[in-house]
Amino acid sequence: MNPFDDEYFMKQALAEARLAEEEEEVPIGAIIVCNNKIIARAHNQTERLADPTAHAEMLAITSAVSSLGAKYLTGCTLYVTVEPCVMCAGAIGWAQISVIVYGAPDEKRGFSLFAPKAFHPKAIVRYGILKDDCIALMQNFFKRKR
Repeated sequence: MNPFDDEYFMKQALAEARLAEEEEEVPIGAIIVCNNKIIARAHNQTERLADPTAHAEMLAITSAVSSLGAKYLTGCTLYVTVEPCVMCAGAIGWAQISVIVYGAPDEKRGFSLFAPKAFHPKAIVRYGILKDDCIALMQNFFKRKR
């Protein structure tokens, strides 16, 4: 039994998403893992930074390349609570992240609808990890906003 499985790391991404929620940001969290070690964590900060590109994935990629001192994140895994948008998918592809794991689908803005080939051709995608938890966090946030 591997204590560092997809559920373990998705729980870490969910913790980041909850931080976003506390800051009144859309509750999406991301972490990047290399060799079973978290090298970057981030959550949405578009409101705080007044920057529409400050998505959790983008901030995590910036942190991870800085942490590794490398341009590419080959051999790394990205865990994100919601399916990446097209912008983030492009960045994930350019960063050459090897594995992408997400919880909830984004049927309106997700990469799979608009840019299903945005990731590196050898990238592995897994989804649905803690899906119900990820969906509930988003739904509750938007219910409170309305």
